[in-house]
Amino acid sequence: MDIAVLGMGNMGRALAARLLQGEHRVRVWNRTRGRAADVVATGAQEVATVADAVLGADAAITMLANDDAVRSVALGPLREALEEQAVYMDCSTVSPSLSAELAAAFPGRYLAVPILGNPVAVRAGQAILLAGGDRVLVDRLRPVLAALSPAVRRYDNASLAGAAKLASNLLLLSEVVALAESVAVGRAGGLSDEQLRDLLGDSPLVEGVRNRFEDVLTGARDTWWSNALGAKDARLAVELARGANVELPDADTVYRRYEAASAAGLADADIAAVAELYRRPAAPVG
Repeated sequence: MDIAVLGMGNMGRALAARLLQGEHRVRVWNRTRGRAADVVATGAQEVATVADAVLGADAAITMLANDDAVRSVALGPLREALEEQAVYMDCSTVSPSLSAELAAAFPGRYLAVPILGNPVAVRAGQAILLAGGDRVLVDRLRPVLAALSPAVRRYDNASLAGAAKLASNLLLLSEVVALAESVAVGRAGGLSDEQLRDLLGDSPLVEGVRNRFEDVLTGARDTWWSNALGAKDARLAVELARGANVELPDADTVYRRYEAASAAGLADADIAAVAELYRRPAAPVG
C-alpha cells in the first residue's frame, strides 16, 4: 500500500521503518526537514508538504506530539488534500475528545491507533496497537496494521482507544516516579547504587519499568519518551478523569513531577530523567 507518515519524531521514524520492512511504499513529512535521514536511506521518500505526502496515498498516518500539533495538521492541510478513498489513522497520544473530533471530521475513514511500546519495540514489530473505530476500516487497513504488529486490540470507537492509551501511559509514568523515589529513599538511608541494583534490579516489583531501571539509577541516556510528553500525557489522564468528576490526586502529583523535570531543563530528556529531581538539593523553605 501507499502510506504517508506525518511526523518524524522517534516514533514516527520507527513507524515508517517498520512499514518499509513490510514492503509498503512510504512517503514521509515533518514540519522541520532533515529528521528522516535514516528512513529515507532505507527507501522512504521525504516530501516538502503534507499535500505531497498524501497524494495518491491509500492511508495517511499522523504521529505528532500533542493535540495542537495533530489538530493543525489533520484539520488543515491533511483534510484539504487527503483523497476521498484514503483512510486517516492517528497514532499520536491525544485527548479522547480530539479523537472524537477527528472521527467527526473524517466520517467513515478515521481510525485512532495509539501504540503501546517504545520505538525499539515498534521497529521490531513487538508493540501493541490500540485500534479504535469502525471494524470495516480495521479490516481495510489490515495490511498496514499487520506490518506494524500482530498484536491489535480493538475498541468500538476512537475515544475508547485514546482512553486506553492514557490509562496505560499513566501507569508507566507513575511507576517511574515511584522507582525514582524508592531509589532516593535507599540513598538517603546510605545504600550504594550497587546495593540498590542488587535489591531492586531483579525485583518483580519493578517489572513494568525494568528497561528504565539503570537510567533511573545512574542517569538517563537515550530518549524514548520525553519528560515534556510525559507531562502532557499525565495531564490528559487527569483531565479525562476530572471530566467524569473523578479526582486523581496521585496522578496529579505525577503530572507535576514531570512538569518540574521539564522546567528544570529536562524537557527533552527521557522520562527516566525525572530521577534527577531527587539528586538535586531541595529549595529552602521560607
